[in-house]
Amino acid sequence: MFNFGLRAHDYGKQTPPEKLAETLSQYKPASIQLALSKALSDAPKDGGLSSGYAHAIRRIFERKDIAISVLGCYINPVHPNADTREKLLRRFEEHLCYAPDFGCSLVGTETGSRNPDCSFHPDTAKPETFDLLCASLERLLKTAEKRGTIIGVEAVADQHTISSIELMKRLLDLFPSPCLKVIYDPVNLVPLSGLSETQEAFFNRAFDAFGDRIAAIHAKDFRMEKKANDVSALKINSLPAGTGDMDYKTFLSLIAQKKPGVDILLENSAPETISLMRRETYQLR
Repeated sequence: MFNFGLRAHDYGKQTPPEKLAETLSQYKPASIQLALSKALSDAPKDGGLSSGYAHAIRRIFERKDIAISVLGCYINPVHPNADTREKLLRRFEEHLCYAPDFGCSLVGTETGSRNPDCSFHPDTAKPETFDLLCASLERLLKTAEKRGTIIGVEAVADQHTISSIELMKRLLDLFPSPCLKVIYDPVNLVPLSGLSETQEAFFNRAFDAFGDRIAAIHAKDFRMEKKANDVSALKINSLPAGTGDMDYKTFLSLIAQKKPGVDILLENSAPETISLMRRETYQLR
């Protein structure tokens, strides 16, 4: 069984929320990732969430048979400015507090970099940046454990604090709390220079390292392309799922075996992308 869903903000920032729910319902997603500030034009500012607002949003999507599986709150938990980092952590804590009122337990973020915009910075790979991430997560976990909610962390190769399967496992080993889990995006973990192993081995290595901590899947695609007069190839990222080099037949077979029913959220999606993914599932039968 596969539960395909969507990122709400891939369909444009809209208002009122009823309009967004109507737009998404045309594609019949099992669930959505809802990043309030990215998807809704009139989303509350920091400190503006309330149980009443969250319940109202939840009911709007439930009327269209759409569940909210991930509440997106993508911050930079290692932001170089301490004051800004404090504001970002407070924002995430607010989302953790109100997530259950949205009908959702999982709040997602990436692990940031030493550039304010989360782009590449050489200092991101330093041990002190990893330690700063751990300090931020230790604080956030206090709220998550108190509220019974879950922090979902997502890795990005070559760019973010958690940039590899090994670093993700190290982080999870340091924090065995059931309130810290993984939003697994296999394409994000493919290095820019490409894989030195088969995709099947790459997927299996990730599942061996943290499969029991996966809370949601992000699905997109990539392609390795060579520039003129260059023998090496670079990863072209963020293609719609099913339109690149990603071996989805193998990946979905693994999901069916090891994580049946997990929410698979399509990124950069469109109606034709959904059709492609559904076609992949038919081939598995």
